[in-house]
Amino acid sequence: MRTNEITNVNSRIIIGLFVAMLIWWFFIFANSLRDTPINFLYGAVLGILPLAGSIFGFRNAVKWGGFKSDIGKALMLLSLGLLTWGIGTLIFAYYNIILQIAVPYPSLADLFYIISWPLWVVSMINLSRATGANFQLGNRVGHLVLFIIPVLMVALSYYLLITVARGGGIDFSGSIVKIFFDLAYPIGDVIILTVATLIYGLSFKYLGGSFKWPILIILTGFVMNYISDFSFSYTTTKETFFVAGWVDLMFTLTFFLLSLGASLIEPGLLHRTNENYDHA
Repeated sequence: MRTNEITNVNSRIIIGLFVAMLIWWFFIFANSLRDTPINFLYGAVLGILPLAGSIFGFRNAVKWGGFKSDIGKALMLLSLGLLTWGIGTLIFAYYNIILQIAVPYPSLADLFYIISWPLWVVSMINLSRATGANFQLGNRVGHLVLFIIPVLMVALSYYLLITVARGGGIDFSGSIVKIFFDLAYPIGDVIILTVATLIYGLSFKYLGGSFKWPILIILTGFVMNYISDFSFSYTTTKETFFVAGWVDLMFTLTFFLLSLGASLIEPGLLHRTNENYDHA
């Protein structure tokens, strides 16, 4: 089987799984199901989507030379983050289905969720090198973007993640573990959104050719992750969250985008594009 055929199969698997989950979600929504085995099974399958994306991402990372290249590093760390998030989601489902705890927090699942944060940040830093974002840092526009975006993201995140989602502050009266995750999640969200926005802002003019859309898909996935995490924090604070609700639909879209992007960045795509230019 040729490389382009493998890539098509990989991306089709991701798309097929996503479409199946959409149909499943709309069935749950149409029947107003809540806290049922069907809901909790959906939550378990939600963990399979990033696991599949991590497998395809690891394959592509190896083709790029693994940690020997910027794209290889970016894909390897992105895939590791997808792997840990998928494991965390399966653990979350274990709490739901076996232990019958609807919203476990803090739990072992949160440990695997939070591990994905630094992996994704470093992944995006390597991705920025591959997209040429560092070239913009040497001019005034780059300096301006580097200053403005973090300030805007911190201000926006404080309002959304603290004022709105957590009612204006963080409760420091709980256990040390709970306080750690209460702080780690919003801080991680701010960093991920800031880095993703910086990469897009600094490398927009360089995003072209074979990997324009896969990279944009990945960056959009990280923005969706921020929105999804905010929505989860908000609904858990308001005690309205339930498995396979609208928040999980957003997480489904998030990991569809990240998994699809990881499955599409493979060297064969670049080679085929170059061949097309040579024949033109």
